Amino acid sequence: MGNITLKNVHKAFGDAVIIPDASLDIRTGEFVVFVGPSGCGKSTLLRLIAGLEDLTSGQIFIDGKDVSDTPPSQRGLSMVFQSYALYPHMSVRNNIGFGLKMAGVPPEEINAKVAKAAATLNLTDYLDRKPRQLSGGQRQRVAIGRAIVRQPKAFLFDEPLSNLDAALRVNMRVEIMQLHQDLGATMIYVTHDQVEAMTMANRIVVLNKGNIEQVGSPLELYNSPDSLFVAGFIGSPKMNFITGDVARARKAATLGIRPEHIEIVKGKGDWQGTIHFAEHLGADSFLHVDTKDAGRLTVRAPGDFMGKPGDAIALKPDGARMHRFDDRGLAIR
Repeated sequence: MGNITLKNVHKAFGDAVIIPDASLDIRTGEFVVFVGPSGCGKSTLLRLIAGLEDLTSGQIFIDGKDVSDTPPSQRGLSMVFQSYALYPHMSVRNNIGFGLKMAGVPPEEINAKVAKAAATLNLTDYLDRKPRQLSGGQRQRVAIGRAIVRQPKAFLFDEPLSNLDAALRVNMRVEIMQLHQDLGATMIYVTHDQVEAMTMANRIVVLNKGNIEQVGSPLELYNSPDSLFVAGFIGSPKMNFITGDVARARKAATLGIRPEHIEIVKGKGDWQGTIHFAEHLGADSFLHVDTKDAGRLTVRAPGDFMGKPGDAIALKPDGARMHRFDDRGLAIR
């Protein structure tokens, strides 16, 4: 099991409201990612689920049981933090099994569970090493192993890859997705990195100032954002936003078009522009184009596109992939 339900969850510190009113149902076995900018309340929401913060009001249910006032140790959840929080004087083996030892689990059972977790995480050859002898990625795997041996109802990850370099982040992302596939456990993952959210999640919960802006699969949020905020947060590079006559012609306050949905054409396009500068990334090039009608746009081009600053360019947006928003920033369907 591992179904987690939030009903009208509210959290305030004095007069400062962090989570105004959050309701959400996380199904057993899902990989759900909370994503949003710094200060949006995603880590607070995770800590409320874990029991590390007290609710101001509302309810949290785990497998149908109200755990709103239940201590963290009795909720059946395991949390992996941004900091590894390993005991430096203990071996990997003892770090992974420490919680079980404190719970009075027999040594034979601890050894069996540690061995199984180590095999799952490719840590078998490192069980007798100390944390200082491990790489950052290996230390994070030890922290995950410590969570696995408890066989929790759900795993809670609070920005676990923030301390790793870019290459290690990609590797660990794949390893956590593989772990989810192998265990079939419910996982809730907090990140400010929308690329992590898009690549890892079954469903994404986008938070803005403590409010849940939208919940959906990565492709649902990419293809049908409910608001300007979601449209601008999901997708890399971010969506272009266009106001003025171009938007009003389509009966919108703001038009949105993604860089990959603007075609570079020969001759006359819908928008004429000049390349301001270009980012060449190998497989792709991202052109920053100044246009008279639509303002500055980011356009995705093939990696071998030879345009340079100052070149004239003609653009044709895919009308079927344009997004319309009203003056409140909400999608017009």
